[in-house]
Amino acid sequence: MLASLYDGVAGVRLMDQSHSNAAISRALNHTPHGERVMLLGHGSDKGLFSRIDDSADTFDRIIVSHQHAYYLRRHGCNIVAVWCNADKFAISEGLHGLFSGMIVTEMHEAAECGIVTTEEELRVEGVKLVRRLRQLLDECVPLCEVPRRMAALDDAHTPLTAFNYPNFYYI
Repeated sequence: MLASLYDGVAGVRLMDQSHSNAAISRALNHTPHGERVMLLGHGSDKGLFSRIDDSADTFDRIIVSHQHAYYLRRHGCNIVAVWCNADKFAISEGLHGLFSGMIVTEMHEAAECGIVTTEEELRVEGVKLVRRLRQLLDECVPLCEVPRRMAALDDAHTPLTAFNYPNFYYI
């Protein structure tokens, strides 16, 4: 679902679970300061998770963590991080940019947050949410304006969307 945030964008360099923590550090260190860094997936306030098998219920490791914060801080406010509680990670690590809070994308997350929804709504509304974020990024909307604009784009007004759309923060 989150791949639509970078699909078709020229010059994208993808780093995934096949890369070591050291390789990710090197890539972040050698990425020009003005270049946007997007960190996408599942995670927690401790960082971005890695999972080799997407059908598994567990994660293998934290792929972006405290050890990468120094390199991320060098990018100033040009970070876009979308994973559950990326905002808490950003605050604890002194990072700046656009960060998501908890974003419900799976039934167990909905249950944990007390949100009544269906698999179909999760799928449809998740795709809409990401497409809308991509549109704002493509339109070069300043990252500081994205949270307000995202909240205004909720056209379904369901418990799920009322939870997800306001969970973007410019830090």
